[in-house]
Amino acid sequence: MTAVPSSPAVLRLGCAALLAAGALLAPVAHAQSHWRQDAVPFYDTAHALQGLYAHWGQPRAAGFAQAAKALPAPLRALCAAPAAQPGAALADARKAWQTAMLAWESLSAVAIGPVVARRSQRQIDFAPMRPQLIERAIKAQPQGAKAFERVGTPAKGLPALEWLLWTQPVQPASPGCSYAVEVALDVEREAVALQAAFKEAAATDWGAEDEQERSAQAMGEFINQWVGGIERLRWAHMEKPLRAAQGTRSPDYPRAASGLTSEAWTAEWSTLRTLAVLPPEAAVPAPGQALVPLETYLRGRGLNPLADRLVKTTQDIDSAFSALTRAGQHNGTQVQQVAKALSALKRLAEAEIAPALQVSIGFSDADGD
Repeated sequence: MTAVPSSPAVLRLGCAALLAAGALLAPVAHAQSHWRQDAVPFYDTAHALQGLYAHWGQPRAAGFAQAAKALPAPLRALCAAPAAQPGAALADARKAWQTAMLAWESLSAVAIGPVVARRSQRQIDFAPMRPQLIERAIKAQPQGAKAFERVGTPAKGLPALEWLLWTQPVQPASPGCSYAVEVALDVEREAVALQAAFKEAAATDWGAEDEQERSAQAMGEFINQWVGGIERLRWAHMEKPLRAAQGTRSPDYPRAASGLTSEAWTAEWSTLRTLAVLPPEAAVPAPGQALVPLETYLRGRGLNPLADRLVKTTQDIDSAFSALTRAGQHNGTQVQQVAKALSALKRLAEAEIAPALQVSIGFSDADGD
């Protein structure tokens, strides 16, 4: 079975949130509700990290764990379905995969703390997936955590499940279906471990005297991973596949087999933007009590012109995504426009935001050519 390309309807559905959000973001002067009237407090590193881990990372890790726990059951139901009528069971398994994938994109778009320490992106979302390794693993029929430690990462995780549910849909009572259940259980194990690790990070007293060095490192990691997430979306997930496509061959975008490329892009950008700017009608976050987006963090330090440029640049990306939606398909020209707008955000982060926060930007695997 060939990969299912993203349809115009899917693209419109996947980017609907961006259309609504883009309309809310204008004009720049009102990007942060009442910030000109309400005093924006000074946020120290501890406030930023408490908000990041307790009010952003921990809830998203919990959401991903919940979605991952819901993966094995519909796959088991698919394996037990009547061989002649697997359609409904396959649809349920695909829906569970979609929910888990989007929860993962929301968490991993900016890979901080436990995601980095556990190398979870490699375990859950290694790309490119290797069909021949999946077929070899199906023959081996590994079962349980110990057995899965010997399975290569290109043969497991969400990309492997996508291949088993769309590209080569597994049949009931087949070895491939049994392997798909084990892959789902492996994803669940990592998701549960991530949830526990984020819970621990959220409970950390980042302002304690003995945490000062660790706090500075964690803040630097966050800025670097946010920049890396921008570049991963721009280059690895959009521009690189577009450049690599030749002739009439469609770009090999992530999640193309399931037809969920646009939803994945939307989830990634939503996370990047959430960590960058405060929603228009949101109250100014209390120190240590809520997520402090970079815009607000900058305003708390008196860097309003830089915060304004950050908001304007995110609005430009919203507009580029909206234009891509209006094109009704994965229009190459519009994809390039989104990539160009993302590149402008990366340049702003590297040239102005990071230096203003005394953070050095290092080389990332996400960096493109």
